[in-house]
Amino acid sequence: MAGRAFETIPDVLRSKTATILFMVEDFPDEETCRDMGLESPFDLLGLYQGVDLTQKSVADPSPEPDIVFLYRRPILDFWCETGEDLEHLVRHVLIHEIGHHFGLSDDDMEALEAADGDD
Repeated sequence: MAGRAFETIPDVLRSKTATILFMVEDFPDEETCRDMGLESPFDLLGLYQGVDLTQKSVADPSPEPDIVFLYRRPILDFWCETGEDLEHLVRHVLIHEIGHHFGLSDDDMEALEAADGDD
């Protein structure tokens, strides 16, 4: 489902993701929950981990890969609570986390989704 959702995201985002590693995990790990101050691992649907493109430098390359995590159980829980279309939800989380890779704000990402007809 994540792969299908990825194929539908705006090309302006998708075309620049070759260096991102995409991971689907059941939950964020304990360190992520602690670092983000989460009350519950269900509080996080996705996460971008890396240095966004506005901060990258060829003179100081990051030794760690950029990673987008999708957290399966929190996404499913959110889906059950809201009744939102599951594929739409997965696509939204992907766009949001890839947007962080570009250094986009939440408002920028919402505008991008709205312009793409996914609101």
